[in-house]
Amino acid sequence: MALRRLVVLLLALLVGIASAQEETFDLTILHTNDQHAAHEPNSAGNGGAARQATVVKQVRAEGGNVVLLDAGDRFTGSLYHTVYLGQDQVQIMNLLGYDSMTLGNHEFDNGNQVLADFLSGLNFPVVSANVDVTGVEMLNGLFAPYTVIDVNGTQLGVIGLTTATTVFSSSPDDAIVFDGDYSTVANAAAAELTEQGINKIVLLTHLGIQDDLPLLPLLQNIDVVLGGHSHTLYSNAYAGAFGKYPITAEDADGNPVFYAQAGANGTYLGRLNVTFDASGLVTSAGGDVVLLSRYITPDAEVETLLAELSTAIVALRDQTIGANTEVFLDGDRRVCRIEECNLGSIIADGLRAETGAQIGLMNGGGVRADIEAGEVTLGDVLTVHPFGNLVATFELSGADLLVALENSVSAITLDADGKIQRDGGSGRFLQVSGLRFTYDPKQEAGSRIVSVDVEAEDGTFAPLDETATYSIATINFVRTGGDGYTVFEENAINAYDFGRVDYESTSAYLASISPITLVVDAENPRITALDTEVQDR
Repeated sequence: MALRRLVVLLLALLVGIASAQEETFDLTILHTNDQHAAHEPNSAGNGGAARQATVVKQVRAEGGNVVLLDAGDRFTGSLYHTVYLGQDQVQIMNLLGYDSMTLGNHEFDNGNQVLADFLSGLNFPVVSANVDVTGVEMLNGLFAPYTVIDVNGTQLGVIGLTTATTVFSSSPDDAIVFDGDYSTVANAAAAELTEQGINKIVLLTHLGIQDDLPLLPLLQNIDVVLGGHSHTLYSNAYAGAFGKYPITAEDADGNPVFYAQAGANGTYLGRLNVTFDASGLVTSAGGDVVLLSRYITPDAEVETLLAELSTAIVALRDQTIGANTEVFLDGDRRVCRIEECNLGSIIADGLRAETGAQIGLMNGGGVRADIEAGEVTLGDVLTVHPFGNLVATFELSGADLLVALENSVSAITLDADGKIQRDGGSGRFLQVSGLRFTYDPKQEAGSRIVSVDVEAEDGTFAPLDETATYSIATINFVRTGGDGYTVFEENAINAYDFGRVDYESTSAYLASISPITLVVDAENPRITALDTEVQDR
């Protein structure tokens, strides 16, 4: 008999625990992850804290047992965090009525004091069982391994886990210890809760699916796992989802455990409906993510708060970034999606400079505007980068890099005169740094790359070695398979969202090369279409 069933039976016989006498308990878990300060709607008009508040209030108004949980990474991702350093999150999360959250790696981006101020301002418990801050006085005691939430008289245990890679993916104090033995830590916390008579347990993980999925069959006494860190969307309804919502697995005792994750950046709200039996096992689980559609009326109270917070954001957008460009920086979609453009090259160069990677890759679809000659403002850069993607790094074999470059040029089409069509490009077309390549658009897609040369440390170029491994910097949208780059999603080595947001990387790089004079060098191009012209603009 599983430990949970044995403990619950003994407690029921000895002390008459009420929860063991229940027939069933229905629970709705609303969950978010990797919000990254994305309080406003995205470029498609979807998402945002005000629409989330509307849906949360609607679900609570339905009655029943409802909790709202978060799997970490509230920090880093928009100007709201740049300005308010987590205090924006304090106000918004408290207003939405969160019940608990775990710590993401980005919560450690700004040092101990910012994290302490954030944790101290929240009116709900924060949990992480594998993070030891006893060596940091100002953080000690501000979060716990787990908490118990009273849900209309029934006790729900909530445990947290934070990725041990935080030590190199963020900026934690050297005295903070991250335990990477996730199953041992989680099971120990669940055992303590079970001994207290808690037989309904949720685990919030900020580990990413690469660690979450192998973790599920090792768990004991844990019913539901809600993840984060990998920005993965599980859904039964929406295109591009990584898998069905929720995943069902068996734990170490053969009991069911359910897993879900809700994308990133406040576009979706997860809604998991579970039914527990008297022994605390889940007998049914279902639900899906809810798209926070532009057709949802934003909550007035949250909109008012955002209007107050955004005043400083508007002023910041008008600030200069310390850069001046002597040339027009071309970000036209009719250029950057079919051929080399100087703004795309600069962004790719900036990704390399930010990370030290050998190669920088920027999808043309992520370059959204031009920058006129003259002084460059933060607003200019934000118009170029409206999505708030994170700089991402990984390693890749030369053979897989060749596959990626084939994807880059696969949507190029020719007109009746054999010229590349300006309106026939795709956001997948890559702007590059640290390499140059030639392709033949007259060939079939998938067989167009003619040659690839990679830049060495001394500035010389050598042919791509398909057996070699190259370090690459891009944005997390591309790294996770966006624009058809499944080869990155499936074959990347040591993949990680490096930390800073795309506009921060580009702003810093523009300032570092000011005055900016880069133009496309027709004599030494980075991208060459073999014996093919491009339609006139």
